[in-house]
Amino acid sequence: MEKKVYSIDGKELRTINLDDKIFGLPINEDVIYYAITNELANMRVGTACTKTRAEVHGSNAKPYKQKGTGNARRGDKKSPIMVGGGTIFGPKPRDYSYAIPKKEKRLAMKTILSLQAQADRVTVVEDFTIESGKTKDLVKILTNLTQGEKPLQAAKKTRTVILLKDDDKLIKQAGRNLRNVHFLSFNRLRAHDLFYARKIVMLEGAAQNLSDFYAEKEAQ
Repeated sequence: MEKKVYSIDGKELRTINLDDKIFGLPINEDVIYYAITNELANMRVGTACTKTRAEVHGSNAKPYKQKGTGNARRGDKKSPIMVGGGTIFGPKPRDYSYAIPKKEKRLAMKTILSLQAQADRVTVVEDFTIESGKTKDLVKILTNLTQGEKPLQAAKKTRTVILLKDDDKLIKQAGRNLRNVHFLSFNRLRAHDLFYARKIVMLEGAAQNLSDFYAEKEAQ
């Protein structure tokens, strides 16, 4: 698949051939669903906790005698059917995380990249960094890549993912104040962020690194 490479000023520089094994796969909705569900489950903290009748604070004494009152028999005030009593089958702290096969996860990432590339949501830009680490410099670059859209629209209103060729701390520092801008390294992709991104800005070096990374994984 051929894609144009843009400068940080939004001008066309050249074309690049993206690896069809990553950006030209048929869409597999099942693996995308499994990968996103797995990520969301692993993010759950599982700290919800309710008290049973054995844990609720209160007296164990019988509120009234068993017979002769005309009321239903009652063991104590901590019964679940009493106000302030325990909870029946309530949630307890638990671990929601689980693992999926590595091959399935890699296939999901490649499928999502293929889906976004085929939907023309991937923009390849020359390698750059933000030496100043300032947000306004990153916003200026993103605005140049939006091809005439309103200023700051890409940075503040459109869910944007920037694919990095390495762990560039300066770029991440410049974008940490932008709510809808997310940063992913080529070897640490997240299915949820990629799938729901409306625009993916991929550094030219990241495209080559992706090809090498997945080729190495397939060879293992």
